[in-house]
Amino acid sequence: MEQAQQCFQGLAKVCSAGIAQGKVLANQAQQAAESAKKDYQGASSSGVVFKMPKDGESLFQSITEAPPDPILNTAIAFKNDTDPRKVNLGIGAYRTEEGKPWVLPVVVKAEEQMLRETGKTVDKEYIPIDGLPSLKECTQRLIFGEKKPNVASSQALSGTGALRIVGEFMNQFLGIKKIYYSDPTWGNHPTIFQKSGMVAETYPYWDAQKKGLRFDDMLNHMKNAPDGSVYLLHPCAHNPTGVDPSMAQWQQILDVCLKKKHIPIMDSAYQGYATGSLENDRKSIELFYNSGMEFFVCQSFAKNLGLYGERIGMVHVVCKNEERARVVLSQMKMVIRPMYSSPPCHGAHLVSIILNDPSMYKQWVSELKIMSSRILESRSNLRSLLEKKKTPGTWNHVTDQIGMFSFTGLSPEQCEILIKEHHIYLLKSGRISLAGINKANVEYVANAINDVVTRKSAKL
Repeated sequence: MEQAQQCFQGLAKVCSAGIAQGKVLANQAQQAAESAKKDYQGASSSGVVFKMPKDGESLFQSITEAPPDPILNTAIAFKNDTDPRKVNLGIGAYRTEEGKPWVLPVVVKAEEQMLRETGKTVDKEYIPIDGLPSLKECTQRLIFGEKKPNVASSQALSGTGALRIVGEFMNQFLGIKKIYYSDPTWGNHPTIFQKSGMVAETYPYWDAQKKGLRFDDMLNHMKNAPDGSVYLLHPCAHNPTGVDPSMAQWQQILDVCLKKKHIPIMDSAYQGYATGSLENDRKSIELFYNSGMEFFVCQSFAKNLGLYGERIGMVHVVCKNEERARVVLSQMKMVIRPMYSSPPCHGAHLVSIILNDPSMYKQWVSELKIMSSRILESRSNLRSLLEKKKTPGTWNHVTDQIGMFSFTGLSPEQCEILIKEHHIYLLKSGRISLAGINKANVEYVANAINDVVTRKSAKL
């Protein structure tokens, strides 16, 4: 009996202790819930504090309208303009001599092949997180010259998506919080990396006086930056200036990167547009690869295959060896999975078919040459007319620059006049897309530029 009583007393103590511990845990849980509630109703990651809407108010009452995207808004303004003289020099998309979008014949051929194979070798199932497997080798050959076992490759949502993956990966796995980009650059570049949790700052690039490259200033910036800094580089057809370093200058850039252990991101959006040669336009990337350094490459097929709306691109991470590439790819997929799960398949199949079929690849090279040659012709015609009209200033930079764009040197005020009075749509930075110029409108464009530049010169 005594033994049983002791047993009951011991059990009571255990139960009492358990109840006490349970109360402690319950109290902790309640505190955590209250804290979480405060966090939820407090400042967001953007610093905005949640405010409960009053009766009759919208939940979105405090949100202000965002400013329009300068590039896309230019396209909308052009579309809404009813003037028959209007010219669109804003958006970076290829146009024919008639000013129409061009679906490459090789893309049409690839789509016809896909239709024949639908249900046999092509379907609409989800593709892997890192994309269509057949894309990896052919896109590596295109950008590096051959398949590279030490490169981690993943399909991405065109160049923009590839850059965002790199930004998220750098922040999450390398602890990198800062990136340098050229002054100027594509308007979306800094925002992409800021949204990835990084600080984005400029390095010198464009010389407004000489309308060329501030190479010495750029190189000095790289020499004086902290070791291990991240630099966003345009391997060819720099957007928006159309000014690229020479191969000798690329070697100097590489030498500094190696010495300072900088981390380059090569954003290749215009391979084939700079010189008309896919091989020539990858030389800077091959140079960096052959040095043995580790770096990132973002690859887009929007421009050179005309697949703007298909959002098809690749991200490649050059690693020390195959084992590191495998590990990097495994974690890169973990970045992609919660972002958009898996990429679209239609554009992926098109690129894979064209790059893996020798006859289609040859046809693509020929059609790419047609596009790049027409851009060169537009450059030449515009410069010739401006010089013939004795437009104040020098205009050799129009043909010295390469790629789809020309950084004209026009002021924001002059661009405003071109838009309002001449119905010529361009960015306020003075960047024009040469694809929008053709034989039918080049003289009108030259006359308009001559008008706004002459006005300024007369005031001076």
